[in-house]
Amino acid sequence: MPSEKSKKKKKFELPHVYTIAFLLIILFAVLTWVIPSGQFERQTIDTAAGSREVAVAGTYHEVPKIDAEGNDLRQGIPEVLMAPTRGIQAAADVVAFVLLIGGTFAIITKTNAINAGMSRVIRRLKNKDILIIPIVMLLFSIGGTTFGMSEEALPFYAIFMPIMMGLGYDSMTAFLICFMGPQLGYCASTTNPFNVLISQGIAGIHGNPQLWFRFIQWIVFTALGIFWVIRYARRVKKNPMSSITYQDDILKRQEFAVSDSGTEVPFTLRQKLVLIIFAAGMGTIVWGLVTHGWYMDEISMVFLAIGLLAGIIGGLKEKEMAEAFVEGIKDFAYAAVIIGIARGILVVAEGGMIIDTILNSLASMLAGAPTPVFTSVMYVVQSVLTLLIPSSSGLAALTIPVMAPLTELVGVNPEASVTCLQYANQIMNTISPTAGMTVAGLAVCKISFPQWWKTCWKFVLLLTVLGLVFTAISGMLPVV
Repeated sequence: MPSEKSKKKKKFELPHVYTIAFLLIILFAVLTWVIPSGQFERQTIDTAAGSREVAVAGTYHEVPKIDAEGNDLRQGIPEVLMAPTRGIQAAADVVAFVLLIGGTFAIITKTNAINAGMSRVIRRLKNKDILIIPIVMLLFSIGGTTFGMSEEALPFYAIFMPIMMGLGYDSMTAFLICFMGPQLGYCASTTNPFNVLISQGIAGIHGNPQLWFRFIQWIVFTALGIFWVIRYARRVKKNPMSSITYQDDILKRQEFAVSDSGTEVPFTLRQKLVLIIFAAGMGTIVWGLVTHGWYMDEISMVFLAIGLLAGIIGGLKEKEMAEAFVEGIKDFAYAAVIIGIARGILVVAEGGMIIDTILNSLASMLAGAPTPVFTSVMYVVQSVLTLLIPSSSGLAALTIPVMAPLTELVGVNPEASVTCLQYANQIMNTISPTAGMTVAGLAVCKISFPQWWKTCWKFVLLLTVLGLVFTAISGMLPVV
């Protein structure tokens, strides 16, 4: 009889994501005492995505742990305890964006316009509701591969949760649509300024010479992703209890005010106008992203305008709008805070000046290897560094000045360093607890990392193999 209890006690459970992030802060603080401090010289260069400060290859030099003025680079208990605060400060723009989006969508949700509109769409789709998945994922993937759609997808999690659960799917399906769509496009980037164009600019590669090859990669990744999500969604709809989030979704359906797909929901003129405002706002955001290079400040501006107009036209009173906004911020606070705490890992590593040392040591190991071995090891290095630097543009600025020259030294097409970065960075971010948008999306959908890892590990393994293959091919193609 006690065997069942003992089994339950022995069952391994991963720590909370906050705990994981804080443990990583401690780990890198310890490393600042063990790994020598050092740095590359930096120079500012102009790229397709603007001016960037990049490391100069061959200029690495060690730095004393304690300088002449007595400043100690070793990170101790005070630095560890201050890291979350400093991380939140460093990621203030993203944190503010997430909180504002949460508040805005709470106002829109309060009008019940999305639920009413979706119930109408659901009735019209009838048995064709599965088409939502390929259509939306394709649009998101185009955004990811072209202008680097990532944070911009965050608001859609709150939209698709009630939609997909109302159609008989689960919260994981909603997450897969909103996360894997832009993520796969970002992985197989074609003209994404945040990884491909920045990396090519730093490496001195002009004209995106492998654009045709990148386009092929994007087709493969997007098609595989859509097939995988549709397959998962059909299985869950056929047998809801097979969903890994089945028990959790019982409460989520109440929280997200999910209506049964067959229930008639009134669709008033006010609600129609709210959806028109929302659609116009989203169109404005896409226009701004494509034509003016908008980022979080401008996107936040439009979303706040959408929320205010939606509340007014939706018939909400001033107090109702304010209370809904506060409630939305509360719901998104978990996602916002973890982004800052994860950034604290980088704060500690930068404070100890060990990032350049790690990079220099790893990069030196790659010199002289054959092309397939070289690209594979480079891929592993970039994947490991992604745990420390989730940002694709940040990783590019730090590593491409070293990786690109190395590829040429061993006779490999320097485009391989760009292809390697885009896949290693984003595929690792797909499962990394330090990747802000991954953590934020899971938080909004209230899905735990163990649930996510159990769902995606086989598919991520397939993506990794494809990433390695595409990187090797990129390195073996002739330089043009």
